[in-house]
Amino acid sequence: MPGLATTTDTVADRFTRWCEAVVARLPLGLDRLVAPTILGFALINSFTFGVDLVLLTVLHGWWGLPVWLSVTVAYVCAFGLSFVLNRTFNFHSHAPVGKQAVVYAVVVAINYIAFILGVGSGLTALGLEYHLSRLLAGGCEAVYMYSAMRWVVFRRKDVEASPTVR
Repeated sequence: MPGLATTTDTVADRFTRWCEAVVARLPLGLDRLVAPTILGFALINSFTFGVDLVLLTVLHGWWGLPVWLSVTVAYVCAFGLSFVLNRTFNFHSHAPVGKQAVVYAVVVAINYIAFILGVGSGLTALGLEYHLSRLLAGGCEAVYMYSAMRWVVFRRKDVEASPTVR
C-alpha cells in the first residue's frame, strides 16, 4: 500500500533479538551483567571453533600434515569465518571493513602467538594430546578474543561509555 513504511527484518536482526531474549531470562541478576553480544560471540565462536577442530583433524589426523601447519591453516580459516559472522550477526558493524580487517588481523596475530603457539603448541610439545591442547588454548582465546572484538575491533564510537559490563 502506498504511504506505508516497511521494515526489513534480517537474519542478523533476528539473531540479535534472540540473544537479547535469552540474556533477559538469565537468573540471579545475570541479565544485568551479561551482554547479549557475549551470548552471540559464544554461539558464533563455538561454531567456528568446531570448524577449526574439524579442519585440524582432517589436515593432521587424516592427511598427516605437521601439527604446526594444520593448526595454522585451520586457525586462519576459522578466524576468517568468525570475523565475517561476528561483524554481521553479533556486532552489526557498518564501519569500513578494510580498517576493521587490519585491526582484527593484528588481534588474531597476537592471539595466535600467545595462545595457539604458546599455550596450544606448548602443551602438545609437553605430551598432551593435540585436541586437548587446542581445547585448553581455546578457553584462553575466548576471553581475549571477545574482549578485543567488543572493545577494539567492532567498538562503537558513537555510543557513550557505560558504567556497566554491557
